[in-house]
Amino acid sequence: MALDRVPRRVGVVGYGRLGQSLVSHLLTQGPELGLDWFLSGIETQDAWQGKCPPPCSCRTSLPLGRGQHPDLVVEVAHPKIIQESGAQILRHANLLVGSPSALADQATERRLLEASKRWNHAVFVARGALWGTEDISRLDSAGGLQSLRVTMATHPDGFRLEGPLAAAQSTGPRTVLYEGPVRGLCPFAPRNSNTMAAAALAAPSLGFDRVIGVLVADLSLTDMHVVDVELSGPPGPTGRSFRCAHPQREPRRARRRHGLCHGHCLLAQPPGCVCLSLSCPGYLPAGCCQLPSRPGIHIC
Repeated sequence: MALDRVPRRVGVVGYGRLGQSLVSHLLTQGPELGLDWFLSGIETQDAWQGKCPPPCSCRTSLPLGRGQHPDLVVEVAHPKIIQESGAQILRHANLLVGSPSALADQATERRLLEASKRWNHAVFVARGALWGTEDISRLDSAGGLQSLRVTMATHPDGFRLEGPLAAAQSTGPRTVLYEGPVRGLCPFAPRNSNTMAAAALAAPSLGFDRVIGVLVADLSLTDMHVVDVELSGPPGPTGRSFRCAHPQREPRRARRRHGLCHGHCLLAQPPGCVCLSLSCPGYLPAGCCQLPSRPGIHIC
């Protein structure tokens, strides 16, 4: 679908390494995409004040309901932003969720859907590192998806875990830290479960309770993380089932000295960081501007 040429105002919530890279990209390519105005709303990160490049305006909150509010708000901060403020944002603008693990909370998902319908704004969800999203969605909508399992493996230093998972210890070269429904993983690995959460949203017939997430600490993965997707369909007339297993995506980590690492979604802080060139396309708002703004939750 071709872009309409009406300029779109974009607000960015979060100005860590990913937010900085995103704003830089928008400033460089925004005009040709029909994006004309950028605001970085920084929640609880006053240290970034004064560091936004012009014409951005760094503030501690987005100016929602104050006249020149954004048309699209991009969250690249933390799931709690979506849980606490997502419905309020939808009153004024479309929303691109960069932390889809937030939607594992059923109350949050319900509030977003209600606000989306009430205010006629869309919720877009960044696919991040999830490959084959369209195929998963098509299979699911056609009734051809029976199971979906997403494994994310990386070095233990790449995790930022909470609750009981924070105390989990590696017992060997490769340790499974969690295996079970994605809904149970997201609260304790909010920054390391977004790819799995995107899969749950791409397959609503299975959802967060039936899509299985596996989190693996692997000491050998010092310069990459591995995303492994397995899916199967229901038995056909002959009793055989469609199955796709073990195709992998292996994004390489960037070295910190190049300034290309971040700790938001896929991996944590150094020594291992995921390269922005591999993850950032999943957060760019250009694709959302090409989609019709209709109520509901949409993978983009």
